[in-house]
Amino acid sequence: MNDTAHALGASATLWELIERRAALTPDTPVLIQSAPDPADDRRLTFGELRTRGERVAAGLYDMGVRPGTVVAWQLPTRIETALLSFALARIGAVQSPVIPFYRDREVGFALRESKAEFFATPGVWRGFDHTEMARRLGARGVFEAYDELPDGDPSVLPPPPSDGTSVRWIYWTSGTTSDPKGVLHTDRSLIAGGSCLAHALHLSSADVGSMAFPFAHIAGPDYTVMLLLYGFPAVMFEQFALPDALDGYRRHGVTVAGGSTAFYSMFLTEQRKAPEEKLIPTLRLLAGGGAPKPPEIYHSVVREMGCQLTHGYGMTEVPMITMGAPDDTSENLATTEGRPPEGMEIRITDADGKQLPYGVDGEVRLRGEAVCQGYLDPVQSAAAFDDDGFLVTGDLGHVRETGHLVLTGRAKDIIIRKGENISAKEIEDLLHAHPAVGDAAVVGLPDPERGERVCAVVVQRDGTEPLTLEAMASHLRAEGLSTYKLPEQLELVDALPRNDTLRKVLKYKLRERYSA
Repeated sequence: MNDTAHALGASATLWELIERRAALTPDTPVLIQSAPDPADDRRLTFGELRTRGERVAAGLYDMGVRPGTVVAWQLPTRIETALLSFALARIGAVQSPVIPFYRDREVGFALRESKAEFFATPGVWRGFDHTEMARRLGARGVFEAYDELPDGDPSVLPPPPSDGTSVRWIYWTSGTTSDPKGVLHTDRSLIAGGSCLAHALHLSSADVGSMAFPFAHIAGPDYTVMLLLYGFPAVMFEQFALPDALDGYRRHGVTVAGGSTAFYSMFLTEQRKAPEEKLIPTLRLLAGGGAPKPPEIYHSVVREMGCQLTHGYGMTEVPMITMGAPDDTSENLATTEGRPPEGMEIRITDADGKQLPYGVDGEVRLRGEAVCQGYLDPVQSAAAFDDDGFLVTGDLGHVRETGHLVLTGRAKDIIIRKGENISAKEIEDLLHAHPAVGDAAVVGLPDPERGERVCAVVVQRDGTEPLTLEAMASHLRAEGLSTYKLPEQLELVDALPRNDTLRKVLKYKLRERYSA
C-alpha cells in the first residue's frame, strides 16, 4: 500500500476517510453509473460525495434520524445508494443494508430483529413493489430513495462521529439455521477489510474498478474503502447481465472486474464468442471471492482472456480474510485462496481448538481488526468466538508454510451459490410443507458457473402425482423464498440415506451420487 493510502487507512471513521480523500482529490470521479444509453451515464466525484453526502445527511436529520438510530435500506447498486449510506455514516446512525432480491421472509426478519426505525426502499424496482412489501410487513419510517434523496442544510448537523469502534452496521447472512444472522460491524472493521483488499490487489490511482454486485452486500463498503484509499473510480451496474454490460466496461476503460466464480464464468463465455479479440481491451485483472474457484477457471481466464485472476476468501463476518496477489505464482493463484494481510491471524485447529501444524486440515479460526463484533443474537455471539478471541468459522482447510490458505470444505451446512449463502434447512423446511413431500434434503453440488448449484432430493408421499421442478419452484415462491435460493435440480428417491444412530441424513452420500 502506498504512503498516501496507508495514511488514509488510519482514519477512525468512514466519514473521516471521505473528508480526507475529498481534500486530496476533490475533482476525481469515485463512482460512475453505467446506463444502457451512454447519454444517461452519471459521475460522482470525491468532493461531491462529501458535499452531497452532508446535504443528504441533513435531510435525514430533519426526518428524525439521529446518532444511533437504526435505518434499514434495501436499494440497488446506484450512486444514490452510496450517498444515502455515507450520509448515514456522517450522522453516526446504525444502518442495516438488505440485499435487493430479498423478499418478505428475509426482509421481515431483518426489520424485526434490527428494530429499524426507518426503512428506505427503491419503490417499484425490476417489476417488484418494495414499498408495498415494506408497508405489508409493518415497517416503520418507510421512504423511497431511488433517484431522489432527502436534502437539507448541513448546518443543522451535529459534529461527525469520531469513534470508529462502535457498532454502526448490521449485515445479514444465512448460516446453518433457516433465519439470517445479524452481523455487527464497526467503521474500523470495514476500513480494515477494504484496506486488506486494496493492499492485496496492488492497485493505483490509474485503475478503474467495477461494481456488478449488490452494494448492500458486505463487499459494498469493502470496495468503496479501496476507492477512497487509492483515489480511483468504479463503474456501477444497477442491473448486471452479459453481454449487455460489456459496453459499459469498454466505454469507461475498466481495468479491474470480477465478483465471484460465477462472474469469471460469464466473462469466459463471452470471450469464447470472439476468441481472437480481447473481451475488454483495458482489463488487466479479474478479482473476487465468495464461492469455490476450480483451478481450471483460473487457467482458462489467464489463457483465454489475457489477464490475471486473483481469488480470495471472505465472509459477511470478515469481509476480507485472504486474497491472491497479482504477482504470486500461478500454482498458488490456481489452488489457494491467497495469503492474509498483516493484522489478520489465521489459526487452524482440531475439534478441541488445539492449533494444528502447517499442511494439516482443520477448522479455520480468525482474529483481527476486520473481524466483526459478533451477532445481534447474544447466544450466537457467545458461540462464535473461542477463549482466545478467534472467530470460529466452521470452514475447513490448512495453511501452507508459505502462508497461503487452502480451503477444503465447510462444516456448516450452507450452499454458496454465486457468492451468496443459502441455508439448506430453510428450503427443506418449506419443502416439507408441500402436500406431496414426505421427506427432503437439500445439498450443494459443484457447479463450474455458480460455484455450487442447489439440489433438492425428495421422497414423495404415497399416492401423490410425481413432483416436477416447476411445481416445486412454484410452491417455494408461494412460501416466500427468494428466487436466487430456488433449487436448479430435483431428484426423486424412495428413501434418504441415514445413519444408524440418530438417523441423520447422510448428505455426503447425496453429494457423491449427484455430483456426477
